[in-house]
Amino acid sequence: MSPTLASELVKQTADRLYRYMLEDHTGNWGLDIHHWDWVPGVGVISMLAYYESTEQTEILDQLTGWARQNLHKSEQLKVINSMAPFAIFPALYRHTKDPIFLETSERIGKWMLTEAPRTREGAFEHTVTENASFPEQVWADTIFMAVLFLARLARLTGDAAYAQEAVRQLDLHLELLQDNDTGVLFHGWNSIAQDHMSAARWTRANAWIAVGTPMIVRELHGLAELPENTLERYRSMMRGLLRYQQADGLWATVMDQPGFYPETSGSAGIACGLLLAGKLGLLESGAGGKEAALRAAQAVIDKVLPSGEVTGVSGGTPVMPSIEAYNDIPCYPALYGQGLVLMLLAELPDHL
Repeated sequence: MSPTLASELVKQTADRLYRYMLEDHTGNWGLDIHHWDWVPGVGVISMLAYYESTEQTEILDQLTGWARQNLHKSEQLKVINSMAPFAIFPALYRHTKDPIFLETSERIGKWMLTEAPRTREGAFEHTVTENASFPEQVWADTIFMAVLFLARLARLTGDAAYAQEAVRQLDLHLELLQDNDTGVLFHGWNSIAQDHMSAARWTRANAWIAVGTPMIVRELHGLAELPENTLERYRSMMRGLLRYQQADGLWATVMDQPGFYPETSGSAGIACGLLLAGKLGLLESGAGGKEAALRAAQAVIDKVLPSGEVTGVSGGTPVMPSIEAYNDIPCYPALYGQGLVLMLLAELPDHL
């Protein structure tokens, strides 16, 4: 075993990273956990994964306190990208039996089924809290930010409508975003223009679905099954991702542009997805997914500072007007970077 992936070092790195997320970052968009949007949403989803890996009650207490403190901020933010924090609510209800978590989950689930904006194909339109509009655009991000919540709500309630919608959305997103030549995904799809806009094979877009799919499949077990063509699309994506992994174990921020900078958050998400998918039997045996994930994990750990800050994380990124513009996105610490790395570190002990 590489010293980088020694179990004790993985454990210590995860703890430093988690503690850094809890520090007071008031006013820092990327790190302030006390607002309601996708950024802290990824943070708390990852903390839940860390709790489930370690069973440290302190983490669950932190999550419960966070949810109660910040829930009121969600009231005016019914957009797909701000659904992410709700993904922890089904688990919080199971652990606390506080009805606010169940009632809120069911209210939001009904909104997503009946009112959330959709494209002409039926995919959730990627609506955001920022002062920006992306009419009839489909982004890979939505699978992690919204569809994961639907799958978890289906598991909690047993309601087939939520399970079926989660399957439908995953199928639509893979169909609309996949590059049939390489298997990997483009960042977005414009339903009006019927194109992939700048057609960037953006690494973090692929990470949201790489890691989100096995998380969703795990929740839907016994409730709904993914069609075989959807599973094959996912396997094709993961095979394609393996081909773009670079010698250092990471993926470039646009994966088919090896001269672009390596990006930590997307690489961590892909690696975590490879481990989770392999554990669930979603990938072909002998495909090299675990080996690729461990190589990536070694490189990702090297990106974590002694303070717990994850470096090499690209900033918030809409579908850019050109592929070259992705390389101009600056890197800075952010809860989604912390979160994707924390999820990888939480999963690693099962594979060492």
